[in-house]
Amino acid sequence: MDLFEALYTTRAMRRVAPDPIPEDVVAAMLDAAIRSPSGGNSQNWRWLTVSDPEVIGELGPLYREAWEELNATIYKGRKEAAIERGDEAALRVIASSEWLADNFEQVPLVVLPFHRNDPSGASIFPGVWSLMLAARGHGVGTTLTTVLGMFRHQELADLLDVPTDKGWTNAAAVTCGYPLGRWGVARRAPVHRVVYTDRWGEPPTWTVDAPLWSG
Repeated sequence: MDLFEALYTTRAMRRVAPDPIPEDVVAAMLDAAIRSPSGGNSQNWRWLTVSDPEVIGELGPLYREAWEELNATIYKGRKEAAIERGDEAALRVIASSEWLADNFEQVPLVVLPFHRNDPSGASIFPGVWSLMLAARGHGVGTTLTTVLGMFRHQELADLLDVPTDKGWTNAAAVTCGYPLGRWGVARRAPVHRVVYTDRWGEPPTWTVDAPLWSG
């Protein structure tokens, strides 16, 4: 796959089919992940893959609890505000997120990256993104979500026997599966509207009114 096609079309794919992902594809995704930059080349990461339906069945309720807590706190009023302003794009994202919470047990693979001595996530998240790009190259859709680690970290660790006393911390849960929807370039505000040059508030001299890659 062309590099720029992967960069421009690797979007959150929450609705996925239950079809299992072949082990060689999983291995390829993770091998790409560990080739990413690592601070001081410390490689202070561990990657836990979950594909056992029974274990995913136990993760599902935890994920829904975390999702509900997110909506009761950080996201409180978000859906109501989107409805009030008629924001169809936001409502589609919310509906997609709700689908993932309601159907978490259908996801065939969840990759859980853990790290230690990486408080900013500067070493683990490049690896997560490489995993997601590699998945895109194999036709696998992914979604990066952090609610399990944010709201149910200890329960997650207890379920999966993670030695938190050794400093291991969950960075994210990446759900993976063959998409039920279509790949495409995500709609965004033009890049020149969110870029400054040399000083805050100083716009760049260039403009980009449409995606520079469109397939």
